[in-house]
This record gives sequence, C-alpha cells and structure tokens, in this order.
Amino acid sequence: MNIDNLKEEILSLSTLDRDNLLKDITDSLEHNQLVERASRRHILDNKMGGCPHCLHEKYVRFGVDKGSQRYKCKSCNRSFTEYTGTWMAGLQRKDMISSYLSLMVQEKSLDKISSELGINKKTAFDWRHKILASFDTKNDDDQDNFTGITESDETFFLRSEKGMEVKDRESRKRGGKSKKRGISKDQVAVIVTQDRKSTLDLSVAKLGRIGKVDIENAIGKRVIKDITILCSDAHHSYKGFAKDSETEFHIVNASKGERVKGKYHIQHVNSTHNRVKKWIENTFWGVSTKYLQQYMNWYRIKENIKSRSDRANAFVEETIALGTLKRYNQIESRYENLISTQT
Repeated sequence: MNIDNLKEEILSLSTLDRDNLLKDITDSLEHNQLVERASRRHILDNKMGGCPHCLHEKYVRFGVDKGSQRYKCKSCNRSFTEYTGTWMAGLQRKDMISSYLSLMVQEKSLDKISSELGINKKTAFDWRHKILASFDTKNDDDQDNFTGITESDETFFLRSEKGMEVKDRESRKRGGKSKKRGISKDQVAVIVTQDRKSTLDLSVAKLGRIGKVDIENAIGKRVIKDITILCSDAHHSYKGFAKDSETEFHIVNASKGERVKGKYHIQHVNSTHNRVKKWIENTFWGVSTKYLQQYMNWYRIKENIKSRSDRANAFVEETIALGTLKRYNQIESRYENLISTQT
C-alpha cells in the first residue's frame, strides 16, 4: 500500500477512529523514545559517556550480551553494557522498563503499577526506590551553587515506620499525632533551601531540632561567599552557619510578626514546605522515614522538570546516573544513622 492509499484509508475512518489512531501512534512514539533514553546506549554510542568502572572516556563497542550493547574500556580493559552502573543493572524484565517509567511519571500507586504490568508489588517497590536512588546528588561535585537571595528553613515530618514492624511504641493510624509536645525525636527535620532562580534542595537532616552542623551537611558546599545571600528565620543555628561560612545573612523573625523585610523573606521556601507535605500525604498516604530522603529527591526532580514539554523524557534522563545501586544499598545504613540522631 502506497502513501496515497494509506491516506485515503485513514480519511475514510470516522472522526473517533482517527482520533484513537492518532493517540495510538503518539503513545507508540513516546514509548519508543522512553525505550531509547532508558539506557545509556544513546550516550555511549555518541561518545558522550564514560566507563562506569573508571570513568575513562575512551572505549569501543565490544559485541552484544543478551540484547544489550557491550563496550570495552581502553583504560581499565573492563567490559560493560549500556546498563552497567545504573539502576537497571541486573534486572530480569528490561522489556518493562519504559512502561514502568511512564507509570512512575504519572505517579501511579504501587498497586496500580503491579496490576497494570503484572509484576509483584515487591518488585514494583524495589524498582521505584532504585530509580529514586539515581536522583541522589548529595555527594556530587557538579551541583548548582545557590546564587543571590537564598531562602532556607526547616520543616518537620512525623516519624513513620510505615511498612515496618513497630517495636518501641504503639502503632499510629495514618495522619496521627505524636504524644510528645513540640519538637522531639518523633519529628524528622527536613532542611529546605531554594534561591530565586529555582535551585532547590531538600535534605532530611535529623530527628528533633537541627544544629549548625546539620545545615553545614545539607548546604555547606553550595553556599558561596559573595555569591550567596542567605535568608532565614531567627534560628541561632543559621546565624552561626552564616558566620562560619562568611555569608551575608538576613533574618526574618516570624515569631515577632515579621513576614517581609524589603526584598528579604522566606515565603517561597514556606510555600515549598506546604506543597511537598500535601504531595507526600495526598499521593502516597505518607511515607516511611526510612525512605523520606528518596521522596524529597523525587520532589526536587519533579519541580525541576515541571515546565518541560517533554516531562517523561526529562524524567527518564535523570534516572540513568551511575553508582545508583551503591546508593540504593546504602538506604538501610543511612536510616540507621538518622535514627541515631535522636535528641
């Protein structure tokens, strides 16, 4: 059938059938784009990547392994595939990766993903957190620094052992409250920092009240003298951090009724507090403290790509970072370090 005949056949369809055909074609094209971008093959084939073992940029194609393109590093002589070092390494059902990513972009529940793809819910859970581990950039040296007026303030989430056996207290219903008044070990502090250019960081800091060292661990490497102008509430820890980092600092004392001091305020960061809490509660019905940082990373990516017309592709591009499985395997130890910060 030539093009003219094909056009004639399409035009003979009803309006509804043509719309459905167009949707099917569009979905198929989007699916193929996700398949292409869900591995490092397009990066490696265009010589824009590096060896996942030694990061050397010189490598050659080295055959095919079970359908995956293999490469060999000219420096360390080790071979690798397009998936090595990413969250997809070792997965048995790589044919479902693009479909899973598409559902994750839509923020579908684990139950719906499990049902639609016909996979075990535990598998759906593991894949989600392997993907989220690829968003962890805390130790990367190429993170954007905060520039200009930068708001920072902490917010608190009720400690949760969702999905875990609770041993040291009575279990709570979702949305319950701590039996302790004020800030205590039942509260998980998250330091939220953002500048007016939308650079955003959400760091799970500790249980209870934060200190100067927690702020340093969260944003210390990204606050630069003469570049960053820090703005926060009257918490003494921020004042101490700003002094140590020799950063210009402005206080907005909400406890005294201050909301805005000229061009200085923390309304943007407080708005982020509200949005991220609603997102956690309404979309996921709360999350375990063990995985809270994972979801903070997801929210950051979600905010970064929200204005992109190709959100799905943008999301997938963020998931192919190297070293993901190492970070995924560190979730347990990071949680143990967090709960050791009880005050």
